[in-house]
Order: sequence, then C-alpha cells, then structure tokens
Amino acid sequence: MFVLSHAWRSVIRNKGRNVLIIIVVAVIAASVTIGLSIRQAADAARSSGLSHTSVTAQISLDRSKLFNAMRSSGNNTGTPDFKSLRASIAGKELTLADYEKYGKASSTLTGAYYTQTAAVAKTTNFQPVSSTDTSSSSSSSSSSDSSSSSSPQGEARNSTSTGRMQEGEMGGGMRDNGDFKLIGFSSDTAVKNAPNGTFTMSAGKVFGYAAADTGKVIVSKSLADFDNLSVGSTISVANASDSSTTYPLTVVGIYQNGDASLSGSGPSFSTAADPANAIYTSVATMNALGLSSSNGSTNSGTTGDTQLSYSYVFANKAGYETFVKQAKQAGLSSDYTVSSADVEAYDSSLIPLNNLSTFALTLLLIVLGVGALVLVVLNVFNIRERKYEVGVLTAIGVNKITVAAQFVVELFIVTLIGLAIGTGIGAATSVPISNQLLANQVAAQTSERSSQEQQFGRGFQQRDPGQSGATGSNGGTASGGGSAPSTTGNRSTGRRGALFSGANSPLTRTTSYIATVNLTVLGELILIAIGLAALSSLVAVIFVMRYEPLQILADRS
Repeated sequence: MFVLSHAWRSVIRNKGRNVLIIIVVAVIAASVTIGLSIRQAADAARSSGLSHTSVTAQISLDRSKLFNAMRSSGNNTGTPDFKSLRASIAGKELTLADYEKYGKASSTLTGAYYTQTAAVAKTTNFQPVSSTDTSSSSSSSSSSDSSSSSSPQGEARNSTSTGRMQEGEMGGGMRDNGDFKLIGFSSDTAVKNAPNGTFTMSAGKVFGYAAADTGKVIVSKSLADFDNLSVGSTISVANASDSSTTYPLTVVGIYQNGDASLSGSGPSFSTAADPANAIYTSVATMNALGLSSSNGSTNSGTTGDTQLSYSYVFANKAGYETFVKQAKQAGLSSDYTVSSADVEAYDSSLIPLNNLSTFALTLLLIVLGVGALVLVVLNVFNIRERKYEVGVLTAIGVNKITVAAQFVVELFIVTLIGLAIGTGIGAATSVPISNQLLANQVAAQTSERSSQEQQFGRGFQQRDPGQSGATGSNGGTASGGGSAPSTTGNRSTGRRGALFSGANSPLTRTTSYIATVNLTVLGELILIAIGLAALSSLVAVIFVMRYEPLQILADRS
C-alpha cells in the first residue's frame, strides 16, 4: 500500500510532467493501433480471403525447367539444340487417367471437369464463317496447294495448315490444321467455363452427356446464320487429316457468344481460332467419333489433333494447397507444376494492401523507436529532479527496491492512462486514415496501369480467342449429368473479374478489416505498452540503486 499510495500522490502532484508523458504515450498508442490494424487486415486478407471461395487448379508441364536443364547439360555453344529441346518434352503429356489418379489422391477435391478439343475440317455443305474461301484445312496437301496457288492469302494460310503451326503462336494451345474446333465437355461445370467465354442459348438447348445424346452439338448463331442452320439440322464435318472420313452431327441448340471482342479477322487468321466456328458437344460424342484423346496436357499439350484440358475444383485456398502436397505424394513428378489462376489473381489484387502493410510496419518501428527514446529521456529527467526525495526516503529507512518500485508504479499508471486515450483515438481514426492510405495505394497502382495502357495504346486486355477457359470454376464434378446447364457460360477471366474487382474485391473488403480494433490488436498494444514502460522503468531502477542517501543529503545541504 505504501508504494501505491505514494505513487498515486506523486502522479497527482507532478501534473505537468505526467501530462507530457501521457501525451507521448497516447501518440505512440494511437500510431501503433493504426499500424497493427492495417497489418492485421493484410494478414486476414491473405489468409482468409479465399477461405470461402472456390479455387480451380491445373497441372501443367514445367517446360522452362526442362529447357533450362537441357541447356545446362548441353555444350553451351550458343546455338539452341532444337532436337534435344523437343525431345525433353516429348511424351510427357499427362493422360486422362493420370489426371483422375491425382484427383482421387486428394482429400480436399470437391469436383473436377475437363474438355477435349479437336480440329475438324469443312465439308461441301458445311463451311466455316470466313471472308475468304482459301481457309481450307490441311486435310490433303493437294487442296492446300490449290488454295495457296489461287491467291496470296492462300499462301499464308497454307503455311499455317500444312506446316501444322501450333495454335499457341496465334493465341491457343492445340494444333490448328482445321476449319472448326470441336470441343467436348465433361459436365455442366465444364460448359459454364467454355473456352470462348460467356454465351447464352438463343434457340434449342444444350446437349446432354448420356449415351443417348451422342452426336448432339450446339453451334454459334454466326455459324448457324452463315450455313442457314436451325435446331434439328444435320451437319457433317471431316477429319482434319483425312477428308474422306466424315462425322455426322445433329444441331440441338444455337448459342450466342457474349463477348463481342472475341472475333477473328484478317486474311491469314485461322478460322478454327474464330469463336464463331467453335462447335460444342459432349465428351461422349468425342469418344463415339474416335476423336477423344488418350493423352494431353493442360493448356497447351496435344496428342495428335486433340487437346485435353483438365481442371480441379476446391472449396477454398487451403484445399488447393493441400492438393499440391498430396499430388506430389501420389507421384507427381517435379517436371510438372500445380497452379491456380484464381490464387494468382487474388495475390495480385493484394499488392496495394501489402504495400500499405509494409508502410504501416515502417511507421510502427519508427514510432516505437522514437517513443521509447523520449520516454527514457523524460524518465531520466524525472529521477534527477527527484534525487533529494530518493535520498530522504532511503535515509529514513525505506528500502531502495521499494523506492524504485514506487517510480515504476508511477510510470505504469501514467502509461495506462495514455494507453487508454491513445487506443480510443487510434480506434476512431483508423478507419478514415487507413482507408485514405489504401485509396492512395490503389490509385497509384491504377494510375500506373492506366499509364502503361496509354503507352502501349491499349484500352483493355483482349483475351486470345483460342485460349483455354479451364482456369475458372464454380464447382461441379466430372461425371456427366443429363440435365442442361445454365444457358450462361462463365469464362474464367470473367469470374475472376467479379471476384477481384468492384464491391467484391479484397481491396474493398479490406476496409472493414482495417476498421476493426479487436482483442488481438489490443493484446499486442498492451504488450508493447508494457515493454515501453518496463524499458523506461529500468532507468529509474538503475538510478535509484546507484544513489547513496547520505551523499545526496550532504550535497543538498
């Protein structure tokens, strides 16, 4: 009681000095409160931002790693060994069975879907949407030669078809030697994530996946108008490598592409890469026609003329991260990598918040350093001014430890008062200050992106027409269902745009995180306050223990 009563009387008696200490502690507490709130917001966004959002992942061949390994083991003459580079990736495409094996090995998989894409050629009564008649497939060299001789445009097209150019050179991932793309879907979810993006049904309905639905397809409205097709029409497409082999198909629906920017033009533009010439069907139909691929790889792997694109669906980011580990445990070679465009897009959207978090940490360290120094200096002056008081107390028999404890209690009382005031100020101002700082970071990033777009003359980033759309997901399974899917597709980039922009973006959600000064922040704040008080109190203890009471009184007299 002696320590507490004398400490409280000293706090009341020395108002000016203690008010100054309270102000310093309050400033430190307010700054620390804002800094800790911002950092906690960043951590919460990183850890829980995708905790309730489905995440899609793909397994792909790590070509860069293979190429680098091949070059490092070569003769380093400076001339690429193309034969060895091609051999390094030959035969490494994953099969459908491989993809399914890794899916079964996962305990967090909620669904999967895939597409198989094959190039098919035109027939006499069924032609692709095109402004020229020289875009014939390479089903026979003679037809290609005649096309190339008929016009200069044909020469350009011939180099594309007979040379079996990789569509990756033109924005896709399969060999483009046909006039149409026949795309087989495994389920409704796969249709929702169609390679060419959002579409709606303008007539008929989407095909089913049962054996009874084999041979049923849907075509684009542009293609239907070009060939005068309607629901119930029968069309015939040819094998891209053998024009004598044809496949009869029945049109059960006509769809309208929702993205007007996905259109092809130009004399050398591949008609198969034009979304208008995409024919949608089921995997069952692909199997029945003999166009199903036994091999393939996600995004850009091919076997023959068929591409396999497989996607895994998880309930959240934690499920995806678990799958990465379990896939490797199931035998996935280091030549392959597991990636998620959803996670990458989310991490990219957190850049302004991460920058703000770094700024908050820097501010926090500066405030703590300066604040600790100021408190120590004030406490040193306090002890020196009260040196005679220390001498009197120790001379009348008060233990030095008790005297030192009195100074420590005084400082803790003043620190707690300043902490309470500073925490209140910090909690009240953390919302506008944090939001303003975050807005500045977002504005800076937006300005940089806008400047870059103006520099390159681009107002938007156009998606390549042939790019696989298997990077988005709404869940689902690979097993086929008989019911028709939603008439609106959901392209992966569009889905991520909805997730990571506007009202649903993590940057927008972050403002609510920053505004919360919860128990975690308060706990960290109290620990910091105790640390600062203990550090400055240590000075009082050292000074008191060094003082000799008789010498103090003698100097005083």
